Amino acid sequence: MTTAVIVQARMGSIRLPGKVMKDLAGKSVLAHVLGRCQRIAGADVVVCAVPDEDESAPLERVASQCGVRVFRGSECDVLARFEGAARCVEANVVMRVTSDCPLIDPDVCGRLLKLRDLERADYASNVHPRSFPQGLDCEIFTMAALQECAATASDAYDREHVTPWMARVSHLRRANLESGRPELSDLRWTLDYPEDLDFLQAVYAELREEMMPGMDRVLHLLAECPEIARINAHRRQAASASVV
Repeated sequence: MTTAVIVQARMGSIRLPGKVMKDLAGKSVLAHVLGRCQRIAGADVVVCAVPDEDESAPLERVASQCGVRVFRGSECDVLARFEGAARCVEANVVMRVTSDCPLIDPDVCGRLLKLRDLERADYASNVHPRSFPQGLDCEIFTMAALQECAATASDAYDREHVTPWMARVSHLRRANLESGRPELSDLRWTLDYPEDLDFLQAVYAELREEMMPGMDRVLHLLAECPEIARINAHRRQAASASVV
């Protein structure tokens, strides 16, 4: 059985163009994400799924330097891109990670893999409901569920965001990993705005000497240095207001 971590990446971004190629402690955001995914216990292969466009060349270079396979597919139909990437490595189980999460925690991802296997779930995540910081999001689904989704989902939103169909249909067996600390869901550790980049750069500047700090280490840092947490706090509040 092959478990593949598929990281979707693209150069385009309305709020922060080229965000996954921004520098964090001497490496690109994408390189950090791919490196962390390679450390997930239980994962057999990491694939970087990029749009089939000329501007994807820098992403391919980073993936190759990291020793990660690359799959090119549709820019807009990300669901089809995921199915193609999963097929190319003959995956049985797929984990979805986005490339704007340079603090993705291999331990959290590994725990979700174990939970999915234990529950024999078709789809598992740590976001339904969310109890981890935004930026530690991961989702896992079987190849059968992915293929059914790709063949059935017709809404443009479902095909752009890959998993909404799997998360809502009644016949799939689902599981959710919880942190036990629902207040952590208010934290924003993802990259979408310039202030998010400032926040992440500040975190990496403080933890530069550490190999791969996980969630607990970052939480400890923010407790010691609340001024770092305040850098993008207004973006967290805006996101919360928009959800409500």
